[in-house]
Amino acid sequence: MNRIKYFIVSVVLFTSALIHGQANLLNARAPQDIGQISLEKLIADNDKPLEYGYIDDRDVYWSKVVWEYVDLNERLNLPFYYPTDTMRISSDRRSLYDTLLRGIKQGEISEVYDDSYFTSKLSYQEIQEKLYRRDTISEGIDVLNADPNADISEYVDVYNIDSEHIEGYKIKGVWYIDKRQGELKYRLLAVAPVAQDVQTIGRDDLGEIDEKLAIFWVFYPDARQVMHDMKVFNPDNAAFPISFDHLLNAHRFSALIYKTENVYGDREVKDYIRGNSLFQVLESQRLKDDIRNKELDLWNY
Repeated sequence: MNRIKYFIVSVVLFTSALIHGQANLLNARAPQDIGQISLEKLIADNDKPLEYGYIDDRDVYWSKVVWEYVDLNERLNLPFYYPTDTMRISSDRRSLYDTLLRGIKQGEISEVYDDSYFTSKLSYQEIQEKLYRRDTISEGIDVLNADPNADISEYVDVYNIDSEHIEGYKIKGVWYIDKRQGELKYRLLAVAPVAQDVQTIGRDDLGEIDEKLAIFWVFYPDARQVMHDMKVFNPDNAAFPISFDHLLNAHRFSALIYKTENVYGDREVKDYIRGNSLFQVLESQRLKDDIRNKELDLWNY
């Protein structure tokens, strides 16, 4: 029995060391001591995501589902993009894309879908097919025609979608008014990394391609523990990192609404405001203001 307890404690400590790579930094006498956390500290921390409270459907006075786009070129959204090079940094710091992909690979995130309506589920193998492409150039084909057993590895171009290729995220959530508390609230439902289609990368014959695709959609409540365990660098105080779960649930990112649920089959803003990016941004801001004004209108007579 003592051996079993010792084994469980060892696994917990080792796992926590991977998550909190900077723990015990001031008390370490050797580099290998960094990240070692005592069992007492683990019990005292009790670190887990803040649970969502139960919301009865009868308590929802008003709600609207919205889809937003988080552009990683904006300064406020950089914590979701960096670090892109994971070889020269501690294991407890990863980009949002790497965190999601690793969670899916390890089976910690299982609710992964091909669309934001959660109709078609994806396996990790199917996701990998979206991230990887091999192209054999014409010289390699000529070599194969001459000798089917020839080595053509030098004539094969390999394309991968890595963290540095992610250009943004699509976020699906619902704004609702809790009539018991008389408050406008937000609940995140899904998140999807956005990048160029791997089948078009390096294809000069297709010309310039502006369309970016959502690689996969993660049902967010299923990923909360993974999002909470991975911390984001806090530039104001490195001793108190912030988790991805805190950033996303607090809506601490800059985003534009590109679609809301509507009578026209949930059409996007670009479908009824065509060819004018400025007017599309203004329409997105109008939709956001309409949602915020719902709470103000609730208290006006």
